[in-house]
Amino acid sequence: MTLPRLTRRLAAALAAGSLAVALTAPAAHALDPVTFQLDWLPGGDKAPIYVCVHQGICEAHGLDVTINGGRGSSEAITFLATGRSDIGTGGIEAVMAAIARDQVPVKAVASVYTRAPHAFYTLRSSGIDSIEQVKGQRVVTSPFTSSNVFLPLVLAQMGMSEEDIQLTRADPGALGPMLMTGSADVMIAWMTDVTRYSNQASAAGHELNIMPWSTGGLDLYGLVLIAADRFIEERPEVAQRFIDAYRESVRFTYENPELAAESVVAMVPELEMENVVGSVKDMLVLAFNEVTEADGQGALTPDRLAQTWEWVSQAQELPFDALDPEAAVDRRFLPGL
Repeated sequence: MTLPRLTRRLAAALAAGSLAVALTAPAAHALDPVTFQLDWLPGGDKAPIYVCVHQGICEAHGLDVTINGGRGSSEAITFLATGRSDIGTGGIEAVMAAIARDQVPVKAVASVYTRAPHAFYTLRSSGIDSIEQVKGQRVVTSPFTSSNVFLPLVLAQMGMSEEDIQLTRADPGALGPMLMTGSADVMIAWMTDVTRYSNQASAAGHELNIMPWSTGGLDLYGLVLIAADRFIEERPEVAQRFIDAYRESVRFTYENPELAAESVVAMVPELEMENVVGSVKDMLVLAFNEVTEADGQGALTPDRLAQTWEWVSQAQELPFDALDPEAAVDRRFLPGL
């Protein structure tokens, strides 16, 4: 075969191939758009959604996901309810309160943290190593944390009230320095920040005692995946694919925490890898524990849900009958759980 003839055949084959690709590409690459709402700023504790996008898990499920930053669960729920976002994360206490008070059109569709993240932090040198010993101490907290809602209940479990502590509210960035310098005896913070505060303590020549509030009886769900009613009613098949992809991404994060941290830093390069890795590992303790093992990843069991609402209704000063806790969830996307 002569070279010109070969060239003509090659060109024809390439042209045919290009036409085939052009005809099939739109169908193969048509992705459904989904807007994901964070409940707070990007970080290692938000790793699953970054894993979903960066590792191609969302795309493999036919999804084109946009991530919106947030400034608290209440804001996230507002954005979901008003159509700015489709699905996201937030505290289950905020979901329940919003539905009980205002019938906000959102639902919890899967658990993320099967344990609540709230904790007391102290310096080991202080000798304060139990919740009972918080009595009479100078306690610092952020003005915005949901931990403040549950603080009176945790203290009550120990026979105390807020009058038994010296409570100060400070900027979140000031909490660690206040504890390390002795301006406060006790700090209220989440378990997702253990590594960050441990590093601060180490730099100041200290070690930390950390007392999760679950050890003081506050045993309830924490972070959940929240979907707008509009999203799950109008696009249930897309919602199913997203929830499947997100749960797969949570599992990937559990099995590959360093790779998960790399995904976060790749998409949010201003974050420091060391801090992100630490936050990923801190978060996993809340997402995977004996509750998760017993009930299954993502499960929202009726008994634990009712227990959670009992705590939330007390903390929010709402009558227990103001909400049927089952009205706050939609389990259709968790078959078998």
